[in-house]
Amino acid sequence: MFYWAAVFLVIAIVSAVFGLGGVAGLSQQIAWVLFIAGLVLAVVSFVLGRRRP
Repeated sequence: MFYWAAVFLVIAIVSAVFGLGGVAGLSQQIAWVLFIAGLVLAVVSFVLGRRRP
């Protein structure tokens, strides 16, 4: 998830440099959602992994 978030962040930066505001905004939002989803999954995995004996 974090890899894809970084990919979409790079796409957002490159498209912002070239003046493609719509693509940059959409890519930034996708990167943010993937980052939050990856963070939530990492925390859940950490918590559930710690409960097992």
